[in-house]
Amino acid sequence: MTVAPPPISVIGVNHRTCPDSLRERLYVDDSEVAAVIGTLRIRGVREALVLSTCDRVEVTAVFQDGPMAPLTVATALGAPVGLRGDELVPYLYRHDGGDAVRHLFRVASALDSQVVGEPQVLGQLKAAQRLSQDLGAWGPSLDHVLQAAYAVAKRVRTETRIGEGAVSLAAAAVARVQDLHGDLSERCGLLIGGDELALMVARQLRAAGLHDLTVLDRFRRRAAVTAAELEAHHGPLDDLAGALDRADVVIAGLGAGRYLITAETMEAVLRRRRRRPVFLLDMAVPADIEPAVHRLDEAYVYDTGDLERVTREGRAGREAEAARAEALVEEAVAAFDQNLAVRDAGPDIARLRNHLEAQIRDGIGDGPDADAIARRVAGRLLHAPSETMRRRAAAGRLDDETRGLIAELFGLDAARGTAGGAEGDGK
Repeated sequence: MTVAPPPISVIGVNHRTCPDSLRERLYVDDSEVAAVIGTLRIRGVREALVLSTCDRVEVTAVFQDGPMAPLTVATALGAPVGLRGDELVPYLYRHDGGDAVRHLFRVASALDSQVVGEPQVLGQLKAAQRLSQDLGAWGPSLDHVLQAAYAVAKRVRTETRIGEGAVSLAAAAVARVQDLHGDLSERCGLLIGGDELALMVARQLRAAGLHDLTVLDRFRRRAAVTAAELEAHHGPLDDLAGALDRADVVIAGLGAGRYLITAETMEAVLRRRRRRPVFLLDMAVPADIEPAVHRLDEAYVYDTGDLERVTREGRAGREAEAARAEALVEEAVAAFDQNLAVRDAGPDIARLRNHLEAQIRDGIGDGPDADAIARRVAGRLLHAPSETMRRRAAAGRLDDETRGLIAELFGLDAARGTAGGAEGDGK
């Protein structure tokens, strides 16, 4: 018998399924999670986790009404930004049961991120769990799968070098900035948008001593959240011209679909800066910086391809590590499924043990040690049968026919009819 998958689903949008302009509107700040979970609760959802990052906005939950789950999530996410649920539903992806487990394992292991191996997503997932717990929306189904996700993420981090690729790209960017500007303690930076690799570079620049940083975004709310994390200033994208004049380092990670920084704009900026050099890093897809900016003196432009060429391992090495990480995830998914199957045998074993203890107590009569003797004898007699049932469950062979045979051999069906009271009250 195929064991039923865990009763969870993951529903949301990410960088592959939803236009950036829409996904950015759906971003859920920590202060807004309570409203989203409140809407889910109204529709019968008792366990729910809301994960909102630059890459994704998704809800992991136990849904009582499976067919209505996408509309439920769309309504919860869309309401704060004035979107009707039916407008958002076409952009949603959905993973159920085993597919949901695999998805969560890949997310926790940074295999589903725009920058594979980026280390921030695991912390974001744990922070989302804490919020869910604080709001009373945590439960055993979510806890079981999230603990398993954290375990596989740790294996991926310690048994592969997948994280080194993302970190090495960010480190290469910081090294190039220091080659140009030297000591960063008197330099100013500008972060446009919130692409994961752009954020990593910004974090490492701050750690390397970058004096001042400003975050600009199309959405003030997201700019404020990013700035709070980086201990930076923030503002709207309309402030770009003035911010460029002050910036010695520009990290572009918006992917606006048009060039935010053109050669004409940058030439004017350099004149106002009296030709003081600027390092520009374009992390966006599509690009935020016009290619013609490369030709300007004192404008030093790098993109991810340039950074890959100055790192030792390059794309091929990261892809090999990613393949190893994917294999670890598949191994963990199989182990999780097996563990669920073994747990599925638990009620059958408990029922059989209760029945046998009751039979032994009836046989030995009342006495001061009757309960202890019954438990000890039943434990010894059922040790081998219990292990066999667990093995069959793990192999998917603890089916209804096998359960029926066990019930017939031990008289469990008869016990329900004639001795149900003994089993029911656990004497």
